[in-house]
Amino acid sequence: MPDYGNSLFEGTSSYYSRYRPLYPASLIRYLISRFSLDGKGQMLDLGCGTGQLALRFSDWFEGIVGIDTEPEMIEEAIRLSKEVRVENLDCFNGDIDTYKEKFYENFRLVTIAKAFHWMDREKVLDTLYEMVSLGGGIAIIDNYSPNKEILPWQDKVNEVVEHWYGNERRAGNTTYSHPIISHQAIIKNSKFDLETHEIPTYEQLWTIDSIIGNLYSTSYGAKRFLGGNVHLFENHLKKELLELDNTGIYKEQINLSVKLAIKNI
Repeated sequence: MPDYGNSLFEGTSSYYSRYRPLYPASLIRYLISRFSLDGKGQMLDLGCGTGQLALRFSDWFEGIVGIDTEPEMIEEAIRLSKEVRVENLDCFNGDIDTYKEKFYENFRLVTIAKAFHWMDREKVLDTLYEMVSLGGGIAIIDNYSPNKEILPWQDKVNEVVEHWYGNERRAGNTTYSHPIISHQAIIKNSKFDLETHEIPTYEQLWTIDSIIGNLYSTSYGAKRFLGGNVHLFENHLKKELLELDNTGIYKEQINLSVKLAIKNI
């Protein structure tokens, strides 16, 4: 896998916590039901970002660990957990191998949300196998859908982004390319058993501010890439979007899939 370096999400954490869309309640309910969560045991959120998903499970575990390689993300996760007075989330800056060397935990549930594609997936599953309790598993959550129809407003955003950022999707110290082998295939070839589940389609409402903020939360759309052109970019995008729809509200239907890696006997 590519070496993205140590600055993949540099400068994005404040935008990440404010503008990344929250996962629907239907996802939380599904995982609670599937793993019979009852307030006992431990959970791991790997690639936790600023911790919003982990915080949703605070009532369902005795302890939750959030791990992320980006120090800014961990700092923001700690700030958010204090803000909402969640006391059972422990945050760790590093990778799963470094964590495993220092701590021994047995997790009923591991979540990896929109982060598995950044990882050495085979190695991560192998490392996690010993850390997942029998009957527990890993929920790999993403809405990657390469064949999804691009809406007119999304097409306009892509056009403006390409104008100001260039036509290559930057990622840390290189460019991004999505893994060729699917997450499902990686799980099938691991020690885990594969299950898949589709969350019912739901609607996401976007404003111009949230579109821009969400872009700034990404590895390829980090604000620092614009240099002195921030205001020019934002004004250009606002103009184009308002010409397309002067309400300033843009809708998207989200299809979210969950790939489960289950540890059976």
